[in-house]
Amino acid sequence: MTGRLIWLVGPSGSGKDSLLAALRQREHARMLVAHRYITRPANAGSENHIALSEHEFFTRAERQLFALSWHANALYYGVGIEIDVWLHAGFDVVVNGSRAHLPQAKARYAEALLPVCLQVSPDVLRSRLEQRGRETQKEIAQRLDRAARYTPDNCLMLNNDGSLLQSVDIFLQMILTHGNQKENQHVL
Repeated sequence: MTGRLIWLVGPSGSGKDSLLAALRQREHARMLVAHRYITRPANAGSENHIALSEHEFFTRAERQLFALSWHANALYYGVGIEIDVWLHAGFDVVVNGSRAHLPQAKARYAEALLPVCLQVSPDVLRSRLEQRGRETQKEIAQRLDRAARYTPDNCLMLNNDGSLLQSVDIFLQMILTHGNQKENQHVL
């Protein structure tokens, strides 16, 4: 049995970190949430990540300890090869992915990849970015512009304008429904 890599993407401020934190609080028999390895301090941002220095990151990359890695926003991001073991054991693995690096994930995981795209309305996104207080007004405008230009392709769409609890429930139902559809296709 092989699991699926659920590649969660969405604009900055769309609620990916909150959704993943809420998923970690729920019991799932066959789902794991992976941590990312990032070259930023452990106390920076709201993501539950593993902080690495650039030296540590490049050492791991040279030793091929990342299943996927990329550079964005002046930081390096990696997902450890432990996810391959989890997938092989039949677990679905949720990863806070990168929209720009979705093709890289598709190339490596092919049919095992299930992209899920978080969407939020521009007003909700602006409000969330302003509330978290990490970006200047200029940076918020740039993030809103980038979010408006992004048009996901071949993604399960999840609107995250509502409550976190509602989004988690819809996410889990989407994953379950999509898994059942895949199993039924193989039976035919």
